Parts: sequence; structure tokens; C-alpha cells
Amino acid sequence: MEPGSAAPGPPPAAGTDDTGKGLGWFFSPLWSPRAKTRRFGDGLTSDRVEAWLDDHSDFTRAYFLRRASANSIVSPVICLVCDFRVSVPQSPLLPAFPRSSSDHLDLLLKARHGRASSPLTFSRLNISSETDGLKPLASNLSGPDWKDPFSPEVLRTHSPCSPPPSTRFSFSPICPGSPDLPRPPPPLFLTATDTAACGLGEACPWSTELLRGGLSWIGSVAELCQGAVVHAGDMLAAEGSSLSLVKKECGGGSTLVEVIGPTALDCLSKVDICSPWERELLRDIMGCVLATGSPMNLRDTSECPMFVCDEDQSSHFKIRTVLSVPIKNNRGEVVGVVAMINKRSLEDGSAFISVDEKVLSNHMDVLGMFLDNVQLYESSRQEAKRSQALIEMAQILSKEHHSFEVLLSKMAATIMPFTHAQYCTIFIPGEKSPAIANEIFFSRVIHLECEELGSTCQIYRRERDISHLDPSYALRTLVTMETINMSESSEGSIKSLICCPVRNERSENVIAVCQLMNKCSRDSDDMEAFNKYDERLLEDLAVYCGLALQYAQAVQITEERRASIEVTQEVLAYHITAAEQEILALQEVTIPCAESLHILDFHFSHFGLSEDLTTQATIRMFLDLNLVQDFNIDYKSLCQWVLTVRRGYRNNVPYHNWNHALSTAQSMFAMLMATEQLRTIFSRLEILALMIATLSHDLDHRGVSNSYIERSQQPLAQLYGHSSLENHHYNLCLFILNNTGSQILSGLSAEDHRTALHMIKRAILATDLTVYTERRNEFFSLANKSRVSWKSEKQRELLRSMLMTASDLSAVTKPWPEQKRIAKLVAMEFFAQGDKEREEFKIEPIDIMNRENSTRLPYMQVEYIDEICYPLYKAVSRMFDTCSPLMNGCKKNREHWVHLAEEAEEENSDNISIASLETHKNSEEDSQSEE
Repeated sequence: MEPGSAAPGPPPAAGTDDTGKGLGWFFSPLWSPRAKTRRFGDGLTSDRVEAWLDDHSDFTRAYFLRRASANSIVSPVICLVCDFRVSVPQSPLLPAFPRSSSDHLDLLLKARHGRASSPLTFSRLNISSETDGLKPLASNLSGPDWKDPFSPEVLRTHSPCSPPPSTRFSFSPICPGSPDLPRPPPPLFLTATDTAACGLGEACPWSTELLRGGLSWIGSVAELCQGAVVHAGDMLAAEGSSLSLVKKECGGGSTLVEVIGPTALDCLSKVDICSPWERELLRDIMGCVLATGSPMNLRDTSECPMFVCDEDQSSHFKIRTVLSVPIKNNRGEVVGVVAMINKRSLEDGSAFISVDEKVLSNHMDVLGMFLDNVQLYESSRQEAKRSQALIEMAQILSKEHHSFEVLLSKMAATIMPFTHAQYCTIFIPGEKSPAIANEIFFSRVIHLECEELGSTCQIYRRERDISHLDPSYALRTLVTMETINMSESSEGSIKSLICCPVRNERSENVIAVCQLMNKCSRDSDDMEAFNKYDERLLEDLAVYCGLALQYAQAVQITEERRASIEVTQEVLAYHITAAEQEILALQEVTIPCAESLHILDFHFSHFGLSEDLTTQATIRMFLDLNLVQDFNIDYKSLCQWVLTVRRGYRNNVPYHNWNHALSTAQSMFAMLMATEQLRTIFSRLEILALMIATLSHDLDHRGVSNSYIERSQQPLAQLYGHSSLENHHYNLCLFILNNTGSQILSGLSAEDHRTALHMIKRAILATDLTVYTERRNEFFSLANKSRVSWKSEKQRELLRSMLMTASDLSAVTKPWPEQKRIAKLVAMEFFAQGDKEREEFKIEPIDIMNRENSTRLPYMQVEYIDEICYPLYKAVSRMFDTCSPLMNGCKKNREHWVHLAEEAEEENSDNISIASLETHKNSEEDSQSEE
């Protein structure tokens, strides 16, 4: 569009044949950042489109940058091409520079004089332009290479989509342009034929190849930068170039890392083309561009007051002109600076013009976007490798280790290949001396060394005394509780070091210090500084080390408690096991028959038996039930087991003692012997389990109930939670069964042994009256049926539970003299618990445990029979009529208790109790009428 013409017409219509070929307009030197927002369409000629874009190039740039940021990592809309020769004469339409030459000179002077105090620093890395992949790192403790995006490894590594062969895991994200395509990646360095195409209106080969290949064909960062510099330098006819990337420092500042030093474009291998003064000038120019974010065109270095030329320099190369522009990403952030040196021309003293600046800026915009994506991708790879390292450390922590030092050594050895650290040391502080309060020292160390063997590495754990290591940095970390990352030079070598505290999350105290030292360079024998990724990984290691220390302490406490339990069990086994003479006496004595011991009678009473006869009666039950013969029970083991069970009951408990256990077992024995149907329903293993359970169901009873144990927060309540006493009885039963010499179940198969123990546990837990009240209605429903099939294990288990309760409560079925005597023993035990509750908890105990209600014992016994006992014996007798003596004995004892209650009521004239007693009489008459 010519000057003075009207505003651009309507957007071109789509489908016009006269549209521009290629995308050469995108690299127009007249692309200005001041365009208004306008749409352009089809229907215009290529010349008119290009003219319109010349006047509205800011819209074009903003449009495509906005679209690029909204798309994927490498967006097709960044397709920048070259359609103009770099020799286009300067046009009056070109925009002015953001800063004048004098402004830039002022900035250079300020930067030169104020360099000591300036936050901007510049470091140089000798990066070769040749492709050099990382050597594989292989070791039984090695991990994938850990790289900083600006480290030499990343700058020289192969395609980021192809991890180096040293990686121990596969990380292959899908990138545009898969490396699995049959054609090889195109070269990023352009030939003369390729660059000539930029001036013929064809697509720019460099940007086209980048967009066509995507991240998978970019190659290394150095290759990407060098390809851009060579291509742009050829377009601008520059003699040399230099490029540096920005690296963020921990303190918030920026550092220029030299990727391509001052290089002659016609001879890539010749790097040192500048004198020290010229190199310093070039460094200041690029630093100024980084600080301002604006391009800088130094047309004549001789006019620069701080440029001093050494006339005696041997180099024939001399910097005359410099064009430096920032490299920005799609967010407008400066990620690097490029400088073009000495424009080639037939005339001496020719300088870079505005068109050169625009062309170079456009190319660097593309490079900045690709660099941002590459660095982002490298960061994602670093995070993936970090995650892999953390997973490996977690796997090590989850495994069982016999030594705490081995555990920490494996965890430390996991991150050494990632960080390329030569040494890893974990300092463990000792306890503070009470004599010297401020004394801090380390009690022990765990020291690992990494030795590289060609393409592999081996990590060794070395025995090192604390005196042979320098603990100064670890002591500083221990005091400050902060991570230290530093490097120092001594005698030409650099020692890099990181120290990180290991905290105890409970107390926030530092319990150890992890130290990495001497990061090895992958390209030389020099040492490098540890980067932020190394620091993060070491901090992660510190967290896992803290967990490992706590785990080791927990294991140590557990082992100590386990040893204490074993000692306690040894002491218990010694004191609970009967003496050898007592065992031999029972083994050799002739066991009386069941008739002489009256153990077949439902009205059996233990009061008339001596202590020796009680154990002989127990042996007789096992013999008459053929359990010794059927299960190949060693007779001496049976004798020792019976005597040990007897010793397991406390003699100072009035009721829940060995005599009660014998009476319970005798009731079960009498029911089994009297009822052939029961012996048919139950298997031999079930009968064995029932007899063991009845004898063991109250082992080590303390004379108190579960409610008292829970209320007083005894260890039994904390250990079991519910049915505390019953669970304790079973565990002690199991302890005795496993005690040497008392293993009466040793003849069973493994399956039968597990089944027997399960049935014993269920039977003992069933003696909890809370369990009985929850399940009795189900049993009463079975009793009301005409026929019951006992093939179901669930129904047989319910029957076993109800028979356990019937045997446990059988004292209420004994003849009246025994019943009255046992009731007083029960009352004595209950009243003792009530006294404890009143004294300890300052509460009024329930009636049955309140000593002040002792005169109401008959009434409470009647209530106990009506609500608990009689319904159960009635249901059992209905199902098995041979068990009716239990129900009849219960009824007779109820009559005696009612008579005593009436006598007590007459003496006390308690109308309320008489009314209640009449209610129980009516319930008794109802039950008799039902029968």
C-alpha cells in the first residue's frame, strides 16, 4: 500500500487465486509492533497482502503469539519464514529504536563502572558445538542422569524425547514428530542452497524444519542455538556471533551462561576470535540488553569511550559493529541474548540497519519459544527422574533391613548417580553431654564413595571415623537447621557441597545431617556446583532419612518389647507349669471310674473332692470320651496340661476358680455322655474343642467383670476392646497349649489344628453373657422347630455356644445345698467388686454388686433365674430331653429362692418387693401351663 493512499479496504475474499505464496510475509522487516487490531482475509493479491501486513504487522505478531500461547508446546502458528533479503535498504517507514545510541552508551558506561555492585553476573561455560551424548551410567545402585536445564549435560544432550541409555526407567512422552519415523532427522545447520531460499519467497528452512520435526528433532540446546545463529548470521551477512542464555539464581538475580562464545561464522571451530578487551565489550553489551530487554545496535565500536583497542594484538579479527537483541519466550520473558558481530559488506564500516534488527528479532522470537519449550520439557524430565528416585527410596524404606546403616546406605546410594556426587555422608549427632551444655558432636557417620569405571560407576560404603572427615559444614547445618549449598576453589580445583538437615517431624529437632560433596562433570574431570534439582533431591532424601530413623527407632522399641514379652512368657511358663514330681504322680496313678467320681451325674458336686481327685476326674472325662485314643494325645502331655490349667486359675477368687472350671467341664461331659444325639451332631474334633474350652474358659479370672475392667482402663481393655476377659482367657489357653510338654494338640494335622483353635476361641467368647443375650433368640427359634438339620456349621456353632453357656451357668441346677453355697460365693465376689467401684469411682454399684442389698439376695436370684437361666435350660431340654435334669434342677432351686424371698419380705414388710415377687410367681405359673 503506497503512502497517502486510503485505509486498507475490506478483507480479501477467500478462494482468490492471487494470494501470496508461502509465508514470507511473516518475516517482513517492516513487521512493526504498533499495528491496530484488524482482520485480513482472502481476495487480495500477494503484493496487497504484504503491503497491508507491512503497515499492520503488530497485529500479525500479536495474533500469532496469542494463538501460539493458547496451543500445545510447539504450535503450528509460529511458522515464521523468510521472504526478504537482508540487503533491503532502510525504509523511512521503519520504526525508531526504543533507545538512542547515546542512551545505550550511558548504560554501558554505568554497567562498566558499577559492575561490582550490579546484581547481573556473567559466567562462561565451554560448550562444544559438536553433538556429544552422555555416557551411560550403569551400576547396581545407579539411577538416571540428573541434569540442570542449563548444565553442560542438557546443553549437549540428545533429543529430549529420547532419554539417554543410562536411564533406569522409560519416560517417553508423545512429541510432535516421533523419532520412530523412518526418515532421519534433518540437519539444523543450513547449506548455501538452503539459505538462498529465504530470499526467493520460499519457506524458511530453519523454522520449517523445526516446526515439522517438533521437539523430537531439535537435538541439543547447543545445536538449536547454533542453528539459529548460523542461519540468522547468514541472512544478516555477519562475520561472527555469540549467544548466552539466562539462568535464574537462587537470590532472584539472573546470570548469562555462555552457550556459543564469540565465533566466526565462516569457521565454526574457531572460537577465540576476540581480544580480551573486545570480549569484555561484547559481554557488557549483552548484559545491557539483558537488563533493558531492548535491542542494541553499536554501529562503530571506535566511538565507544570504554573500548580500548590493542594495536599490537596478533589477531586479525576486530569488532567494528555489534547488533545484540534479547531472546524472549511467548510470555515476553528474556531467556537469552544474541549478538551479531561485524556486518560483511563491500564498503568498510558498514553497520547493521533496522531491517537487520527486525529479521534477527523475529528469528530470536522463534528460538525463544522453542528454548522455553525445551527447558520446560527438560524440567518435566527432571521431575520424572526425581519421582523415580523417590519411588526407589520408598521401596527401600518399605523393605525389611537388619541394619539401620544398611538402610541409610542404600537410600543415599540411590541419589548419588542422579546428582553425580562423588561422596555422600550422613552425620548422626550424639547425645549432649550434661557436663558441657553447649557441646555438639557427631557420634557416628555413614560414608559412601562413588567410583567411575568407564561408562559405569560403583558405589562403595567406606568405614570412616569422624576424625577423618571434615564435619564443619555439617555442624553449621546442625546449628542453623538450614540447607547449605556452596562451592569453593582451592589450588585450581572446585569443591562443591550441599548439607541438608534431617528433622524429626514430632519434635522438629535435627537428628542427622546429609551431605553431598564434589559433583563430577560428565564432560571433564572438573567439579561442578550442585544445582537446585540436586538440592531438592537431597532435601527429599533428608525426609526419607528422617522416616528411616523413626522406623529404626520403632523397630528397636518393638524388638525390645518383643524380647521383654519372651522373658515374661518364660517366667510365666516356669511358674505356671506343674512340677515334674506332680506330673509323674498323676501319670502313674490309677484313674477312678466315672461312676465312683459321679461325673456322669447332672447333680455332680465338686465340694466333696480333693484337689488330686479333681485332676483325676478331668483325665477320666478325656478317657471316657475316647479323645486320648482318637487324637493320639500323649498321656504325660495330657497330665501336664491338666495340672497347668489348674495352676492357671487364681485361688484367691471366690467363685471363678478351678472348681468352677471343673464343674463347667463336668456339665458338658454329662450332656455329651447322656445324649447320643449330641455325639452324633458334633464331630470328634468339636467334642475335643468343647472339653478344652470348658476347662479353660475362665483362666486367670480376676474376680471382676468386663465393665469394671473397661471403666478402670486396665491393659486388658486397651488390648482387646470388647469381651476383654474372654479374650484373655483364650490367649492364656493358647499359651498353655503351646507350652512345652502341654501340647495335647500336636497330633492333629495343620488344618485340624487351625479348626480346633478357632472353635475353642468361639466357645470361650460365647461365655460372655452379652454375647449370649444377643444370640439366644436365634437359638430359641431353633428350639421351637419340630426338626432341625445340624449339617450347617453356623447352626452347630450356635448350639456349641449355647451349650457352653448352659455348662457355665450349671451351678444354678445343682442340688439346693450346693446351689445355696455357690450363690454365696458369687455374691461375695460381686460385693467385692462393688466395694472397689464405690471406693475408686465414687459411684453407687448396681444392685447385684451392692453390699447394702445383701438381704435381697433371694429376690435377685429369682430374677437371675427367670431372665437368664430358665429360658436357656427350657430350650435345651426341649431339643434334647436327656438334658431335662438341668431344667428341673433350675426350677427346684427357683422355688427355694422364692421361699427365702417370701420370708425376707415378711420380715421387712417391703410391699414393693412382694408385688414384684408376685409378678415372678405369675410368670412361673405361665411357664408351667405352657409345659
